[in-house]
Amino acid sequence: MKTINDFNFKDKKALVRVDFNVPQDDQLKVTDNTRIVAVKPTVEKILNDGGSVILITHLGRPKGEVKDEFSLKHILGEVSAVLGQEVKFVDECIGEKAEQAAADLKPGQILLLENVRFHNEEEKGDAGFAEKLSKLGDAYVNDAFGTAHRAHASTAVIAQYFPSTKYFGFLIANELKAIDKVLKSGERPVTAILGGSKVSTKITIIENILPAVDNLIIGGGMAFTFIKALGGKIGNSLVEEDKLPLALEILGKAKEHKVKVYLPSDAIIAESFSNDVERKEADIYAIPEGWMGLDAGHKSRDQFNDVLLNSRTILWNGPIGVFEMSNFAGGTVALGESIAEATRLGAFSLVGGGDSVAFVKQFGYADQVSYVSTGGGAMLESLEGLELPGVAAINN
Repeated sequence: MKTINDFNFKDKKALVRVDFNVPQDDQLKVTDNTRIVAVKPTVEKILNDGGSVILITHLGRPKGEVKDEFSLKHILGEVSAVLGQEVKFVDECIGEKAEQAAADLKPGQILLLENVRFHNEEEKGDAGFAEKLSKLGDAYVNDAFGTAHRAHASTAVIAQYFPSTKYFGFLIANELKAIDKVLKSGERPVTAILGGSKVSTKITIIENILPAVDNLIIGGGMAFTFIKALGGKIGNSLVEEDKLPLALEILGKAKEHKVKVYLPSDAIIAESFSNDVERKEADIYAIPEGWMGLDAGHKSRDQFNDVLLNSRTILWNGPIGVFEMSNFAGGTVALGESIAEATRLGAFSLVGGGDSVAFVKQFGYADQVSYVSTGGGAMLESLEGLELPGVAAINN
């Protein structure tokens, strides 16, 4: 893996593709700077070498139009604060203005280019646009794992203009190492927890990870499709009727790979999808008509805990209950606690996927696991075994 450790950036201008597509409030102030903090080590390495940094990113979905709400000038203050120095800004990313701003950049300085998605050519993966961007720097660094699954001009195409000076930043390198640890080099037993609402969104992930894992915990709404396929009565619980044969097929493949599959044995049930309703615990194979399962029950939590505390490598993707409603967050909180305890005991734990990441941040578990992925779609595609365009562009 070619990382920035393989190059000395002294007197070089590094074009660094980052993912600063950060959440903002009504006043366009940044509400979560995690993605900016994540690239700080990469920026610092280049500056410490005596180089300068030109940051390339997108923000939102302006669809090729210049829209003030998506201008990077609104996040400039936060970027400067996180990186610990004044970051210069140019309201273009190609053309004379951008070229002059890049030319004026001195070693130790940082320049933020305007939103690349103000140009249609970015998402089209236009080579001409990528070439114009490439003229601004001497080396290309991809540190945007969150967009590595897109074959866009600044995430993949631009690399061809730096045949010998293209590298992974520390963030993307760490992401790839974490995924590799789960799929290839992790200490066994390896346990994967897949939650969320639908089996259909996780099929390719399940098929790809079966050869790599020892245990598979299936929770959340998707568990009910498996329970019904096995003959259970699930009341009004969420189910994908057309995926019942697939659920049995997956269980059969798991058996072939000698993977132990753990489904919830009980559930917290309610008569409607609402936080403030009567709740009770039920055998997950015998949920009464008119009731639906909204969280894993206490027996399930204990069983999952036992599996996790005996694991050495853990992948978590997807909650096992409707954690957005406080009365149905208990199962996912218990799971978070089990993973944190396993991590304290020496296991490697990787958390990825939008809802899981949102949970660990909201409930304070982000610092209690080994690695929290910054790329939802990119991580899921990696787990599916797909080569990401942004990764291939550096490797090839």
